[in-house]
Amino acid sequence: MKVAVIIPAAGASRRFGGRTKKIFEWIKDRPVFIRSIELFVNRDDVAGVQLVAAAEDMEMLKTRFAANLGFMGVKLTPGGAERTDSVRNALASLPPEADFVCVHDAVRPCVSSLWIDAVFAAAQKTGAAILAYPVHGTLKKVDRNDRITETIERAGLWEAQTPQVFARDLLERAYERASGPATDDAALVEALGETVTVVRGDPRNVKITTRSDLALAEAVVDSLPKPKRARPTGPFDEAQW
Repeated sequence: MKVAVIIPAAGASRRFGGRTKKIFEWIKDRPVFIRSIELFVNRDDVAGVQLVAAAEDMEMLKTRFAANLGFMGVKLTPGGAERTDSVRNALASLPPEADFVCVHDAVRPCVSSLWIDAVFAAAQKTGAAILAYPVHGTLKKVDRNDRITETIERAGLWEAQTPQVFARDLLERAYERASGPATDDAALVEALGETVTVVRGDPRNVKITTRSDLALAEAVVDSLPKPKRARPTGPFDEAQW
């Protein structure tokens, strides 16, 4: 199994606020997007990693972060207007030896290598698998005036996470037939009538959308389960900055 990893990072960070995009915020000793890249670069089953970035971020990535991205062998790919456009751009330049594709949000830096092992194994077995976590709270549907209109039965509801991993030909076919944007890649595969397997994730797999999410990620990043023999993480020399 050889996996090409696509890390979309071209979002505008509108909900995050502030002058710095969330991918460039730091969790302890290094930026969010570096932590997300490090999850994959030293895996024997990864054939290559692409960071898909917005045009306005390319200069900083090629200068301030050039040494780290170069050392880790990360390929920079220009993003698009929507997330689907960004992933489609990356699909056009996958390494030829890759027979699976993993898509992982740049703003999900808190993932255990054990969870990645599990979703990779499930995808190899079934052709399509994602990390997800069952919904535990009571769900309310609310109108534009903030009034509850319905209580939704939560049985069988799971919140999708990333990584999401697919057989290469399956994901390429899904993108060929996609007619509009989607919030995740599994939705495009589902639209083909294909089955996607869910691998139980963890609530610590935080997607950083707001500043409170950043604080939560900082609180949980050191609590993630580790294999008995930890994988080395990618290099990050704070002194460079």
